[in-house]
Amino acid sequence: MEERYRHLNTFLKEKFGERTLKICVDGGFTCPNRDGKVSFGGCVFCSSNGSGEHLNSCKSITDQVKDYFKSERSFRANKFIIYFQNFTNTYDLIENLKAKYDASLIDTRIVGLAIATRPDCINESVVKLLKSYADKYYVWVELGLQTSNDNTGLLINRGYNSSEFTKAVSLLNKYNIDVVTHIMVGLPEETFKDIENTVKFINMHHIQGLKIHSTYVVKNTVLANWYKKGKYECISLEYYLMCLTYILTHISPEIVIHRISGDAPKNLLIAPSWNSHKKWVLNGLDKILRDKNLWQGMYFS
Repeated sequence: MEERYRHLNTFLKEKFGERTLKICVDGGFTCPNRDGKVSFGGCVFCSSNGSGEHLNSCKSITDQVKDYFKSERSFRANKFIIYFQNFTNTYDLIENLKAKYDASLIDTRIVGLAIATRPDCINESVVKLLKSYADKYYVWVELGLQTSNDNTGLLINRGYNSSEFTKAVSLLNKYNIDVVTHIMVGLPEETFKDIENTVKFINMHHIQGLKIHSTYVVKNTVLANWYKKGKYECISLEYYLMCLTYILTHISPEIVIHRISGDAPKNLLIAPSWNSHKKWVLNGLDKILRDKNLWQGMYFS
């Protein structure tokens, strides 16, 4: 079946010659807008575990990886990418970062290292450390942009502006490290025009990957309080699919799409209810693209 956009699984299979999966680990990090360096409380939508509810933060990094290779999941592929997922995984001293990354790279089946972080926690020393792994591993860095609208950034307590994103991308480009960024649809007070502007902003940068998420409400967050007080209203599935279609048809055709849906833990999800049905998003988007004969980047310029 013809792919209408560049799927991550296909990209990895082409790169490594076979199916390649991610191993998600909790590196024991925090975030500068949680510990007071920038702010407290984190982004308004972020849970207390920094979107790492499925991870075992009680175990060492090495033990998390060993446990994965003992599980049935490890039989689904022969090659794997370590993914430091939750919180800010470059927010520490360089020697501590190296020790943590090294602690995960314990098996010959590991072929990649993916680091999720914030633009304001990228500097030359960090990038040089990441580059030191590039001879042996495929390295990419995930930067949480969410939106190019800095007013929204202030509202959601993001803690950095879009110019810092540009600086971080430029530095990673300088060392030929792939950049994956995040867009969130349905952020408080944002309109479709903000989606258009964010896509234009991303296309101005040399980006290799993109994650697209809907904004969902989970327990024990600022956004949950706003939702309960009527200060925030979730978007509909139909609106999300419309935005997804726009993003994919206007984003660079060279960018690999890492995901088109963020999955909230079902035991924490408050709203919207459709977020629990990932296939509604996948099948809904697929139908729109095929019925209208659309594909990634067809309106990119």
